[in-house]
Amino acid sequence: MKIRYFDNAATTRVKEEVLKEMLPFFSEKYGNPSSMYSIGRISRRAVEEARAKVAKMINANPSEIYFTGCGSESDNTIIKGIAYANKARGRHIITSKIEHPAVLHTCQALENQGFEVTYLDVNSEGLIDIDNLRNNIKNDTILISIMFANNEIGTIEPIEDISKIARMYNIPFHTDAVQACGNVPIDVKRMGIDALSLSGHKLYAPKGIGALYVKKGIEFEKFMDGGHQERNKRAGTENVAGIVGLGKACELAEQSMSFHIRYLTELRNYFISEIKNRNFDAKLNGSLKNRLPGNANFAFREVEGENLLLKLDQRGICASAGSACTTGSAAPSHVLKAIGLSDELARGSLRITFGEDNTKEDVDYLLNSLEEILQKS
Repeated sequence: MKIRYFDNAATTRVKEEVLKEMLPFFSEKYGNPSSMYSIGRISRRAVEEARAKVAKMINANPSEIYFTGCGSESDNTIIKGIAYANKARGRHIITSKIEHPAVLHTCQALENQGFEVTYLDVNSEGLIDIDNLRNNIKNDTILISIMFANNEIGTIEPIEDISKIARMYNIPFHTDAVQACGNVPIDVKRMGIDALSLSGHKLYAPKGIGALYVKKGIEFEKFMDGGHQERNKRAGTENVAGIVGLGKACELAEQSMSFHIRYLTELRNYFISEIKNRNFDAKLNGSLKNRLPGNANFAFREVEGENLLLKLDQRGICASAGSACTTGSAAPSHVLKAIGLSDELARGSLRITFGEDNTKEDVDYLLNSLEEILQKS
């Protein structure tokens, strides 16, 4: 049975060009980048070349890029790091109710340490209200952390408007851009972003590698002790092969951005229009206008999402009900609840996230399979 993969928000395959670039660093180019001899210097040079590629994709300086193990580590590093570095000045943080667990749970951990966190509401499309953000700023607010694009419903937040508010009050602005990097153009300088998290396995690089952008001048404390790697901010021998892969993936993403957006948007819009044309009893979740190109999230009425996923899997279709990081939880999605869905409707959600390997024929197979399954329900 042919596998048709529609869960690219959970992870993407490693592109052949990325794998090819990584392979030598598992064997002949195996030196530790902190070593002084030649094969160590080869690894160091590869790490710095990859750092420059990551920086170029988001228009940052290479010295502002720190390599981490994943997006969650990047979120933890910067949110806790800024909080600890500024606790004498203030202890108030602003985020939203639809953040990834890597942000929400980090903020909850800081609350247990005496910090105060405001979780902003979102509207029915998943967008925060700029006036509400402004009204919740306090004299002791030390960080605003709002995701670039939501991992479940694909809604893209008003990043430049958020950054203007943050600059007006001289508050650092961090964005979890794990879903956005590689899917939409990002310019941290033009957009006024002070810190940004990204993850390799969301843009055709391997799992186990991430990066953190921190604007020069933004102070943050490290929370991992050991060696002096990553300019003394992230101890531990670098994952050279993973870093090289991330650098290549960012280079490819920058080169193919226009095609990527156009192609995935066409697949997404076709899927959404056919759901309507075929009279599925379903509600589109998230913003249609401000949306990631490959994301389509529907809530099907009187359908159990888990059962739907199992039946799709029997037909060789990989999809999800939401974030892969919350799979196994009996509770309905916190994102879908935040945009106003009932528990019943939230449990009937289906997230389809397209990738460059998908075709229109794949989408038709998915639509036909959904029709068959729902008619028998």
